Amino acid sequence: MRNRIVLAISFLGLVSVCLPACINEADPVEEDSETAAQAVFTRNAFTNNALTASALTTDRLATGALTGNPLTSAAIASSSDVMSALRDPLAREFLTYVAGCALPAGQSVEVSLDGETHVFEGDVGLSPQWGRARGHCNARCQGWVSACMLARVNHLGESLPISMRGQNKALDADPAERESFPHREGAYFGDLFAPEQLRFACRSPGATLIRRVCGGAGVDTQDCVVDVLGGCDAHCGAPASDGSFRNCAGGGHKMPTTVTIYRQ
Repeated sequence: MRNRIVLAISFLGLVSVCLPACINEADPVEEDSETAAQAVFTRNAFTNNALTASALTTDRLATGALTGNPLTSAAIASSSDVMSALRDPLAREFLTYVAGCALPAGQSVEVSLDGETHVFEGDVGLSPQWGRARGHCNARCQGWVSACMLARVNHLGESLPISMRGQNKALDADPAERESFPHREGAYFGDLFAPEQLRFACRSPGATLIRRVCGGAGVDTQDCVVDVLGGCDAHCGAPASDGSFRNCAGGGHKMPTTVTIYRQ
């Protein structure tokens, strides 16, 4: 079983060529919804600024070029729009999390920019097809990557261990991990690639651990970078056997690409 601890570098928000409603379109998927929810150790330090103010968030041409082509060194180097956006440090931070969420460990994207080489490492592998020849990031891919990125936001830009769980084969947990991370924080879902980002979260019933993302006491979420809808029991389908939520609804869309976070 995959059971690794990694350090996630801060990064930012995205945009996409698919409208939010497309997130439910039928296409080949890599996850197995019949299996138990799975998990992976990871860390989080994605900052609010990186989520909302990246050049890859504001430049629709760059976003379209990123999601419409393979997530590979050659494809990125061949796109003047993406390369121009990556001169923004927040965009490079953003791409760090995109690659980390989408690509598996051992795969990376290397970009040479103004005489400096930047390497964006794979980690979780939620959408490995994006990194293959002729790959692209379809609606399902965008949903998984978005949920993973939202789950790694930290209000203070600090890194602490979390367990990511969801209905995707890349999220593989064993009993030891579940025992080490027993406290359910909440679930994250949305579409960071949409013209207007969808950024949703819900709390595990009775939990205030979501202050990791929102700051404060975790109860007052009015100014949170994500839209905290309330309790996950009211906005998601029944949880899987390990307690992870799926099919959460927000903004008029039901999103099966949901990541549930557990804490130590």
